[in-house]
Amino acid sequence: MENINLVAAVSDTAAAEPTVNNKGLISNRRIESIDILRGIVMVIMALDHARNYFHFADAPLNLSRTTTILFFTRWITHYCAPIFVFLSGTSIFLQGLRKSKKVLQSFLVKRGLWLIFVETVIVSFAWTFNPNYNLIIFQVIWAIGISMLLLGLLIRLPFNFILALGLIIVLGHNLLDFPEAAPKFKAGFWWDLFHHGFFAAYPINQNHFLVILYPFVPWTGLMMLGYCSGVFFSSKFTVERRRKILSRTGIGLILFFIVLRFLNFYGNPEPWSVQKNAWFTVLSFINVHKYPPSLLYMCMTIGPAFLLLAFFEKIKNGFTEVMRIYGRVPFFYYVIHLYLIHSISAIVYLANGHTFAEATTIGKNIPFYFLAANDGYSLFIVYIVWISVVIALYPLCKWFNNYKTNHREKWWLSYL
Repeated sequence: MENINLVAAVSDTAAAEPTVNNKGLISNRRIESIDILRGIVMVIMALDHARNYFHFADAPLNLSRTTTILFFTRWITHYCAPIFVFLSGTSIFLQGLRKSKKVLQSFLVKRGLWLIFVETVIVSFAWTFNPNYNLIIFQVIWAIGISMLLLGLLIRLPFNFILALGLIIVLGHNLLDFPEAAPKFKAGFWWDLFHHGFFAAYPINQNHFLVILYPFVPWTGLMMLGYCSGVFFSSKFTVERRRKILSRTGIGLILFFIVLRFLNFYGNPEPWSVQKNAWFTVLSFINVHKYPPSLLYMCMTIGPAFLLLAFFEKIKNGFTEVMRIYGRVPFFYYVIHLYLIHSISAIVYLANGHTFAEATTIGKNIPFYFLAANDGYSLFIVYIVWISVVIALYPLCKWFNNYKTNHREKWWLSYL
């Protein structure tokens, strides 16, 4: 079961930015461009999850049997997890402008552990609806949680050390592709957990399994770089200077992606190749590796993210206001949208004549309840479900955002 993605469960804690003074520097208000971009990727993320439960295409990125619309229905959601992880790091930096390193470290360690618990207990159940927990899935929330915990442990180290370590991980982790490509290579638990795992299943006991979908080390490196990029949102930079830096960095990352991808020797486990026609060759070129996130995958997704951060700095309209609401309550949105999509799937499953007994029987084999492979629907239905879920969640997200805003004294809200 592919999850993106995104995640979206961390760091609604916010990015605070100073108001612009007469010198063009910033004072103390929330940075709305971060919330807007985070909201957009949260909305897009739900599309892939709706596809997971209603379409059942086994390989939407397989160029030998996919279609253009199916390919892009999956491919566009590639932007969700990396942008959210990156912005989580940025928000952590901005929290550090308001908190001592000791307080911030304590919060990050505790929240990281909380997110790992959420992944194990709350999110795994949302995906499976299996009360026996035969399957525990380490997906994006786990990756964010462990990355947040590790960043918390490193937070007192010099800024340049964190930046250097993040660069080494992001730029260098694809060196591990070479031993992994060896014919007799076999990943063990720790290798899968750190880098290689994608649907790597390990038994907890006879009836319970841990599935690693998000090996965490590359995601941790990306969060570190997001943390270091937070400096551009500090009072050291005017709004205009920040927009220039973000725009140039975004363009630079996109060009770097194009050149390195064209050379076809490093940065992604699978090379691109000439396909049956020019259009599918383009699709091969942009079809990069997410599990784990390759260097080229991160460049392809974070480059446009920089451009959008610069763009939304100056854009305020009805669309950005709606996206801002989603982006301010990502954890709430993430958990609720999974339960809502799976609940709709369960209702449709029963409406098709299936029984609870059948759901339980399927669960023993797949351990995902209320799913039948032959009940898949067209992408048109997937898009209807997606749009309906997003619209239905808006009033709830707006209410919860108002509740959080009006109850800042409640410490537990910072964990939701």
